[in-house]
Amino acid sequence: MSQPAKTSSRAAAASDSPESAAGTKAAAQRLKMRRELAAAAMELFATKGYEATTVDEIAAAAGVARRTFFRHFRSKEEAIFPDHDDTLTRAEAVLDVAPAHEHPLDTVCRGIKEVMKMYAASPAVSVERYRLTREVPALREREIASVARYERLFTRYLLAHFDEAEHHDGNDDPLLAEVAASAVVTAHNHVLRRWLRSGGQGDVEAQLDHAFAIVRKTFGTGIGAGRTLAAVPSPAGPGAEAPPAAVRAQDEVLVAVARTDAPLEEVMRTIEEALRNA
Repeated sequence: MSQPAKTSSRAAAASDSPESAAGTKAAAQRLKMRRELAAAAMELFATKGYEATTVDEIAAAAGVARRTFFRHFRSKEEAIFPDHDDTLTRAEAVLDVAPAHEHPLDTVCRGIKEVMKMYAASPAVSVERYRLTREVPALREREIASVARYERLFTRYLLAHFDEAEHHDGNDDPLLAEVAASAVVTAHNHVLRRWLRSGGQGDVEAQLDHAFAIVRKTFGTGIGAGRTLAAVPSPAGPGAEAPPAAVRAQDEVLVAVARTDAPLEEVMRTIEEALRNA
């Protein structure tokens, strides 16, 4: 089960201290500068091209010195993702203060919503960033690395809710925890890509809730025997047909390969079937 929220009078007092207020202000200023540098970088990438743009030009466009740029980013490809560190911190905070009664999978779904909020806060910027990542391999690799950080966070969280002494033959909780964490990230990314391809149009939160309902239906009742999981709405009717995913099970590792445009319901059904037959 999730751990109770970690709060105390001492922590509350610390949050009201001048040092805490100063730290919050400094963090806000740092994020503001990172976003300004990112906006300058994206504009230059769009007009001059990624390869032709230099760090000096990005810094100049943002009105700062080269050394200021490197205080915030290690490279120009990193500059296009200014919010990921902050978003990862917020997602982790959601996990840290999860109610004791909440199913771990529901907590993880709430945590990754922080990522979607980051993209949805600036649809035009997110759509342009998506276009650039499709065109520039270095930016695509940076994006993949960022996604991997979220997946590791959620996997650690789910695994932490199972007793190591119960990791024995016949207990699928550890396997389900890892696969479920991947499924949550996959569901999020599936919805995010579809939303970005549509130009940032539509109710992305409703789409994400629908995708998470599919994940919960597939994995929620299997993680943590005896846990109570709130009822979730049935998924909408099946989408367009797509070739089934290829799946291979080996020891306690499940490898699933599917087309990126395969309906999410098809991907989830394939993984569920593979787990039953593993």
